[in-house]
Amino acid sequence: MRKELRMIKPEFNLRDEPWIRVRTRDCRVEEVSLKDVFFHAHEYEDLAGETAAQDVAMLRLLLAVLHCTFSRVDENGEENLLFDLEDDELEDEVFRRWKALYDLGHFPEEPIRDYLEQWRERFWLFHEERPFWQATSAETGTEYEVSKLNGEISESSNKLRLFSTRAGEGKKVLSNAEAARWLLYLNGFDDTSAKPKKKGLPSPGAGWLGKLGIITAAGKTLFETLLLNLTFLKDGNKAWQQDNIAVWEKEKAPYKEREEIQLPENQAELLTLQSRRLLLHRADEFAVDGFTLLGGDFFPKESAATEQMTLWGKTADKKIIQYQPRRHRAGIQMWREFASIFCAEEGTYLPGIVRWNQALYKKAKLGEKRQCNFRIVSVQYGDKDFFVNDAFEDRLSFAAGLLTEMRQNSGEAWLSRIKSEVESCDKLAGIVGGLAKDLTIAAGNDTGGSAFPDARETCYAALDFPFRAWLNSIEPSSLGESMEEKILEWQRQAKERALVLGRELTRNAGLVAMVGREQGEIYYSAPKAFEVMVRKINKLYPALRSVNKN
Repeated sequence: MRKELRMIKPEFNLRDEPWIRVRTRDCRVEEVSLKDVFFHAHEYEDLAGETAAQDVAMLRLLLAVLHCTFSRVDENGEENLLFDLEDDELEDEVFRRWKALYDLGHFPEEPIRDYLEQWRERFWLFHEERPFWQATSAETGTEYEVSKLNGEISESSNKLRLFSTRAGEGKKVLSNAEAARWLLYLNGFDDTSAKPKKKGLPSPGAGWLGKLGIITAAGKTLFETLLLNLTFLKDGNKAWQQDNIAVWEKEKAPYKEREEIQLPENQAELLTLQSRRLLLHRADEFAVDGFTLLGGDFFPKESAATEQMTLWGKTADKKIIQYQPRRHRAGIQMWREFASIFCAEEGTYLPGIVRWNQALYKKAKLGEKRQCNFRIVSVQYGDKDFFVNDAFEDRLSFAAGLLTEMRQNSGEAWLSRIKSEVESCDKLAGIVGGLAKDLTIAAGNDTGGSAFPDARETCYAALDFPFRAWLNSIEPSSLGESMEEKILEWQRQAKERALVLGRELTRNAGLVAMVGREQGEIYYSAPKAFEVMVRKINKLYPALRSVNKN
């Protein structure tokens, strides 16, 4: 029955049917077609999918369309292939073309309409030979109910959600539009639970996006967001080695199970990477009730430098310096990762999207006082990536002028000073954690239990909003005395927050802790523990002591 429903005729063309969720300026969520999302991108605030991870997968699809279009034609629709340009012409044309699109304030309709019309037959969600983002070879794959496809639930027959956002029919079927969105998500973020149908095949691991510490730039509108992530140059300064080829442009759709491929050297191919072979099952002409799945394309993640949307970390091999995508650490606020994301130092490899935006603000002259915004998204997995545990996102905003200081080595540069303050926040949180541990010992617990990590995280939470506000208020042109005063402004806030938290912990420690006790050769008491904390904070921020004296 399912096969008959799937193969009758081409249905639900993503170019024309509403399926992409967007948020309008008056905060309404609408579903629009692939065509309309580009034509009206300047009227939408952002994508508004069910989850932030789904939005990342959707963003990459939209970027692939833009790469294929505007790497071949200019803003007027005139053919001018970026890939064919000589190096001395390429950079000038890249930034000229990008700025022309930006100044236009919206995407020109004709080039995009022509491109989508050219490939219209490849955007059928249901098709006998070439269903969009799917592989007919997946018919032999592991069969799942639709609740596994739905990233809000992410459950299978042997792993049920204790608390679910959906129940009843909402768990059993998805509309065609919903299924299309989650199809993108699962391809990028699927776990490793599916077993191979053929013996001896290597494991591709989690979907490619699930291996990344995802970071994207965010604009005031969806139009701006798309442009800020449209990396015409690798790392903001290098030409791509191949013309763009999205998956739907390939003569044959990927079909082999668990196929190791070469690292794509063009953005469109990487953005549309098929990490999984999927095939939707239809409940009827309006809904999907399941799918079958096989492992798809993969490649070694070491030195996968064409990926522009990830944090990087060094491999364990000390003889050969290689970098590989580094996932975000769960529960770590984005500002605590400031150095690894934004500070170019020896032995570091910054995200390509950061370097691209650095180049944009510098060469496209967008203005140093303009606020730039970056967002991180992460899907967290269980043991060996066997199942999805959690997901989170975070954002950070600051003056774009800070990006232009990335390559300065001077200790006077703002980025190095911000990095130093983040490091001090880490130490400050440790000091508060140490107080909590000492108080717990004073109250009778020999080890301190979980007091240290709990108080440490509480301190980070207390510093979170004020640090973001302080970072957002920095004027990059303010140097010398103005810089020092601005830094003192933050240190005063940090110290006060820590002292308030310390006093609260001390008050709540109880009478036993106030009296204290001896453990080994050390006497622990609440007053002593608080005094030690104050001394350590004063040592951490010596400039505040000199200011107070004056």
